[in-house]
Amino acid sequence: MEYPKILVLRLSAVGDVIRTLPAVKALKESSPSSSITWIVEEPSRAFLESQPEVDEVILFPRKRWTRGIKSLTGIWGAIGEIRGFVKDLRRRKFDVVLDFHGILKSGVLSFLSGSSQRIGYDRRSTREGNFLFSNVKVKLPKVRIGRFERNLALLKGMGLELKELKYSLHIPSEDREYVESFFKASSVSLRRPLIAIHPGTSRKAFFKRWMPDQYARLSDQLIEELNATVLFTWGNEELEWVEGIRKEMKEPSLLAPKTESLTQLGEVYRNCDLYIGGDTGPMHIASLMGIPAVVIYGPTDPVENEPFGSHIKVRKEVGCNPCHEYSCKKLVCIKAISADEVFNATKEMLGIL
Repeated sequence: MEYPKILVLRLSAVGDVIRTLPAVKALKESSPSSSITWIVEEPSRAFLESQPEVDEVILFPRKRWTRGIKSLTGIWGAIGEIRGFVKDLRRRKFDVVLDFHGILKSGVLSFLSGSSQRIGYDRRSTREGNFLFSNVKVKLPKVRIGRFERNLALLKGMGLELKELKYSLHIPSEDREYVESFFKASSVSLRRPLIAIHPGTSRKAFFKRWMPDQYARLSDQLIEELNATVLFTWGNEELEWVEGIRKEMKEPSLLAPKTESLTQLGEVYRNCDLYIGGDTGPMHIASLMGIPAVVIYGPTDPVENEPFGSHIKVRKEVGCNPCHEYSCKKLVCIKAISADEVFNATKEMLGIL
């Protein structure tokens, strides 16, 4: 298998970009002389640029182009920029395109690349007519599979078959030093096990958030009964939510430093013994750092969205989940999970009887 120039398409959703990395690393290891270019949207750009298996990152500025096209003054500039983008894409003469995304915009990009070999999923496994743009269609099993397994399956279209993935997120040295300084300053108050809890989500994913009073109760149990240190991690627009949980607690906890990148967050988790949180990008970051996880699932699919490594899923079957009713206000599925259930899963994960 020799493809000197490979184009990877997984455009948005940081968690999905993270879950595509192990397959791309497997591809790079099988063909080390190849050059891998990845087209991605802004939120994941800097993260991918820090990973050694990706040789080049091309920004897909969808939001800027959308604003331009909708503007009377900006439409011609946007059209000109899009034409230049496509011209540059074709000039690169990619030998093969791997469309991990499987939607209309990734299918169009695959076709516009001009590559003679465009690998994607079949009709049943794509949306918005994406399958029309690929000329090598990979069929997935009819049973539900996780995203990591799904991404790995796409490599079969190139003749590469692997039974398992091995991966460890690359952390730049400056990120290691930044996080190390935090833990050195906190060393007096650290006890083991050190348990990272990430209770927040993006603004678009409030439906994944477990109840703050349950997080507070769980954290107190971990400290009082396991003599653990609880470290809360947080991202943009999540700090207020986390601080609300800490105020409800009876016991003192630690607040992780502000992390400017996903690799800094990964380094925080590398220093921990366990991760607890919902189905989010940070959960996948922790799993790629080899940290065991206790994952709280509400409406999202626990099979499709399972972590990379060792984990226990805490979930209640309530008859309507998994679902895609992300505007649901009742959230019966996630409210049904108690702090005691997550605490017991934590003890099991830590090997405490």
